[in-house]
Amino acid sequence: MRDDGRAPDEPATETAGTAGTAETGEIAGTAEFAEFAFELDGTSECIGRARHLAAGFLARIQADHGLRVSRRATDLTQLVVSELVTNALKYAPGPVLVDLRIVDGTVEVAVWDSGAVLPQARAADTGRVGQHGLEIVLAVAQRFEVRHENVGKSVTVSIALHDDR
Repeated sequence: MRDDGRAPDEPATETAGTAGTAETGEIAGTAEFAEFAFELDGTSECIGRARHLAAGFLARIQADHGLRVSRRATDLTQLVVSELVTNALKYAPGPVLVDLRIVDGTVEVAVWDSGAVLPQARAADTGRVGQHGLEIVLAVAQRFEVRHENVGKSVTVSIALHDDR
């Protein structure tokens, strides 16, 4: 792993999906506010790619800006990204946009998709197999927001960058 969070063979301009879905790989902003956005092509392989890009963003924030990010925050961010991208792929056609931001000691994970139906957590049911992703996200989130957009919806989750556990 290079000090900028990319693997040694990974180019500065990364591709998260197919042609037309490249992002610069550059983080815009400062340690108090930084942002990294990317588009995913909607294939199942993009879930792992999204987790990788999220972890790389947090590693670069630490290396470039000296911001403290706990291992737990990185793990939870990858979990939330995985769950939100999985839901977007499952319930909405087309591409998925992911925006990661550092704001006030948190990482905000925003995921946009083209679906109009807002997600709702189901009631707890220990007998249910699967469909617990949103419950898990709500359990680890400091903040959770769902918004209708002009097209589709966005789901935003905030996670503390560090904790003293």
